[in-house]
Amino acid sequence: MIFALSFLGGASTVAIALLVFAVFVLAKGLKIIKQSEAMIVERLGKYRKTLHAGLNIIIPFIDAPRQIHWRYLRVSRDGRKIPVITTRDRIDLRETVYDFPKQNVITRDNVVTEINALLYFQVVDPVKAVYEIANLPNAIEKLTQTTLRNVIGEMDLDDCLSSRDVINMKLREILDDATNKWGVKVNRVELQDINPPNDIRAAMEKQMRAERDKRAQIIEAEGLKRAQILEAEGSKISAITKAEGIKDADILEAEGKSKARKLKAAAEAEAIKLVTEAIKDGKAGDPTNYLVAIKYVDALERMAEGQDNKVVYMPYEISGVLSSIGGIKDLVKEK
Repeated sequence: MIFALSFLGGASTVAIALLVFAVFVLAKGLKIIKQSEAMIVERLGKYRKTLHAGLNIIIPFIDAPRQIHWRYLRVSRDGRKIPVITTRDRIDLRETVYDFPKQNVITRDNVVTEINALLYFQVVDPVKAVYEIANLPNAIEKLTQTTLRNVIGEMDLDDCLSSRDVINMKLREILDDATNKWGVKVNRVELQDINPPNDIRAAMEKQMRAERDKRAQIIEAEGLKRAQILEAEGSKISAITKAEGIKDADILEAEGKSKARKLKAAAEAEAIKLVTEAIKDGKAGDPTNYLVAIKYVDALERMAEGQDNKVVYMPYEISGVLSSIGGIKDLVKEK
């Protein structure tokens, strides 16, 4: 009786142990992979298959996940980002960012500059990422650092500061081509900081101030030049306008004088016509004497104007002219 009970107790213990072992084997054979993750499975040390998101079944103790190194950033208590490399059995297929520590690089003009960069990459082929490179995170970091030194070493400091886009593009092209055989796609490379030495920075600030002062003086000189040009153009336009006004005034004055002379000549012609008609019968001789007499009278009037202190000499023939005028007057009256 006691033996039977002990046998039943031992059997139940074995059953429980077998049950526990079966649960353990089942748990080892079931693998749940999260979205955007992958697992490399090896059978007896040789690549078997790649497990993707969802529930997957493997043969326990024969199939085993391949352990890989992975790099991520851990934020310390003081806010610093510390890179940490761990060993895991899953590969993250999402885009990953590597924040590399600052490093000193030498430019083409022998300036030691401190630069740190960000690298955005994504694993597109998990098999190559595991079997083509021993330590993927470390390889990417070292490759980025050496490539950055080579690219910066071909450029002057001024070009490095003003051509970040060019540097980013060169780095991305070189890294993407180099990491293609590792199953990695480099999407973007960004330079965070470019810190030259303090003495170089002070010299650059002085140069910047001098350049700004130079541009201010050039702008001021250009403004003064423009003002002088506008003032000269204004004086020129004013002189041209004034000359045109004087010209128009002279033309109008000449036209007025011409018109006055024409009117005076017409009046004299009318007077001569009347005189001619008056002496048409031949009683008073040639009308030329009349014109000569008129000219003499006008000349005498001009000579007499303002000549109070001067002696006026009259020609002898004036008596004949005056007598002719008297005769013409009588003829006109009779007419």
